[in-house]
Amino acid sequence: MPNHYRSNSHISAQVRSACAKLTNQDLAQTVLTILTEQRFVGRLPHFTVQHLCHKFDLTARELSIALLPIAAAYSLAPISHFYVGAVAIGSSGNFYFGANMEFIDTGMQQTVHAEQSAIAHAWMQGETALEEISVNYAPCGHCRQFMNELNTAEGLIINLPQHENQRLSEYLPNSFGPKDLNINELLLTPRHHGFSLLNTEDLLIDTALEGINISHAPYSGAYAGVALETEDNFYFIGSYAENAAFNPSLPALQVAINHLILSGFELQNIKRAVLIEKKAEISQKVMAKQLLATLCKLPLQYLSID
Repeated sequence: MPNHYRSNSHISAQVRSACAKLTNQDLAQTVLTILTEQRFVGRLPHFTVQHLCHKFDLTARELSIALLPIAAAYSLAPISHFYVGAVAIGSSGNFYFGANMEFIDTGMQQTVHAEQSAIAHAWMQGETALEEISVNYAPCGHCRQFMNELNTAEGLIINLPQHENQRLSEYLPNSFGPKDLNINELLLTPRHHGFSLLNTEDLLIDTALEGINISHAPYSGAYAGVALETEDNFYFIGSYAENAAFNPSLPALQVAINHLILSGFELQNIKRAVLIEKKAEISQKVMAKQLLATLCKLPLQYLSID
């Protein structure tokens, strides 16, 4: 696959470059050591966050803002060359990095925004509630609407560098959301839809089943899950995240790709992919096949559940 997405061969080079530019080099080198030890997974457990805050006399909010350039290093921006980083702070105290992701030779609708990336990353890591999201640029309207789907939307704090911290409600006055459609199922709230397939004996399919069973599709019922397998037999899960305004919805394949990138892997590491959908009035099949073929020239295995 032509390397349109990075100027270097691995995310580690991008992270090292970002760390070298941080003003606080003691913090940068400490974080680089931590990320190197965890194979560049873009997540900091709560105890690591507490350690860094204590060592460098920072609040969690201040630390998250300081780490935004490192989060932005995970960005794939071959079209805009505009790198956005985000850090989602879970109720667990964990930090989850996110970054914008663009894909060439396909529609602009396939793009993942940094706030979506951080939220999806936290979700796939098992986080059930977010308290704050820090981002290095003000959220666009698309992202404000996406965040409004969260189970903590009413109290969610948005942090920007050199800017007053504000609630999402201040960025999105007179909002339209799930409650306007009498929907009580909110994004990141734990769920299991109970979908199953008989006699799969395939870990990749089982992983995609996990994805569809936690997916969020209260408006269409088009539940979907994706699983990706790498050459080294690592598995990454993706779940569909639907939105009350429809267009900001995030497809399952993008969630899985996001999970893979933020776990320190590259697109060329993918060797197999499967999408499982509940039959409904909409489908991600065509878009997913097209995006996957564009990214890594692989076919998409597809399964449908009645």
